[in-house]
Amino acid sequence: MAQICSHHGTPVPAVTVGFLLLMCATWAEPYRTSFSETDHDRYEARNQQNTDHRDNSRTTECRRCCDPREEPRQYGSTYPQYQVVPQINITILKGEKGESGQRGPSGKVGKTGQLGPKGPNGLKGSKGNMGTPGEPCKSYYSAFSVGRKKALHSNEYYQTLVFDTELVNLYDHFNMFTGKFFCYVPGIYFFSLNVHTWNQKETYMHVMKNEQEMAILYAQPSDRSIMQSQSLMLNLERDDEVWVRLYKGERENAIFSDDFDTYITFSGYLIKANSEA
Repeated sequence: MAQICSHHGTPVPAVTVGFLLLMCATWAEPYRTSFSETDHDRYEARNQQNTDHRDNSRTTECRRCCDPREEPRQYGSTYPQYQVVPQINITILKGEKGESGQRGPSGKVGKTGQLGPKGPNGLKGSKGNMGTPGEPCKSYYSAFSVGRKKALHSNEYYQTLVFDTELVNLYDHFNMFTGKFFCYVPGIYFFSLNVHTWNQKETYMHVMKNEQEMAILYAQPSDRSIMQSQSLMLNLERDDEVWVRLYKGERENAIFSDDFDTYITFSGYLIKANSEA
């Protein structure tokens, strides 16, 4: 093996130099970065060349034994060496809570979102308190029933059947002088007319609403007199009039009655008042 000569000629073994280089390499090993296999081969070849060069130079160098011991030179690699520096995660360092900042301005109103699905029905609520009593419903009444004890014969004109006996006349809605019922309460009314026919004469009458013929009461001439009747319902407005008319004398017609019994009657009453009454 090669030896290094000192000033007094004391040899220094080459193995000591190799051991120092090995220690240096071991100390730098944790700080090297990883490299490929090709780079590793180039690195080993270059280190071998440096070792051979140092061995050759030390064989010719003359040193004294009292000279200070020369530390082996550090031959660094061509690759950068990194120093491990500890890093602190700043997120784990929590300081004291600061003061609340001022409230920022309100943002703009967002767009209206889509209507969500209908939710399930809720539970049935408790029974509420009884309300205050309402106003009583106003009832409306109208009724009449009148009769006639005198016979009536036709002439050249239409005749209004006038009655002389008042059976029922609620609130005087039937006018005994004109023979007409006057509607004060709008609604639906029921009317009924009953007469006694005359022997060998025709009976020809109409139930009138204002000037409109609404129903006819008719009986043919006969050897025997009979009771004849007609009934109907009418929807009346306020100020409407209902009455009975005897047909004019184009042909002879009449109704019978006497002073003892009432053969002719005309009746009517309110069934249902309109909501506007």
